[in-house]
Amino acid sequence: MNMTRIASWAISALMMVSSSAAIAETLDPIAQREKIVADANWKEMETVTITLDEHSYSPNKATFKAGKAYKLVLKNVGEKKHYFTAPEFYMAISTRKIEAPNQGEIKAPHVIALEIMPNGMLELFFVPVTKGSYTSYCTIEDHRKQGMEGVLQIE
Repeated sequence: MNMTRIASWAISALMMVSSSAAIAETLDPIAQREKIVADANWKEMETVTITLDEHSYSPNKATFKAGKAYKLVLKNVGEKKHYFTAPEFYMAISTRKIEAPNQGEIKAPHVIALEIMPNGMLELFFVPVTKGSYTSYCTIEDHRKQGMEGVLQIE
């Protein structure tokens, strides 16, 4: 009798864990953006900075943990404007806002690319949702071909 109860409890526990994991994997970062953003712990937000220069992102790889709040700071230290294009990544995150410090902010469910002017900066506040590896790149002229490309990893 005791073994039956233990087995029953173990199966129930496994079903609950599997169910929770399935729910987490089926979150839609766009459709459920408001809830995901509201539930995030913004006081524990981690800041990641990527510098954009002529034909490079530094660092060219950034890793984010699903469910954690982040501020991604994009600083253009180059002499030309640059794009931080990552359409698949932007669809895999829940965006809280995009801010140009002391200038304004944009609240939108998602974007395709961010344009950063010379000596400019944008801050993207978001929660990663869909795990995977996503490419970021600059779409101006031949910048990507010259190495302006990176990887954004959600684990």
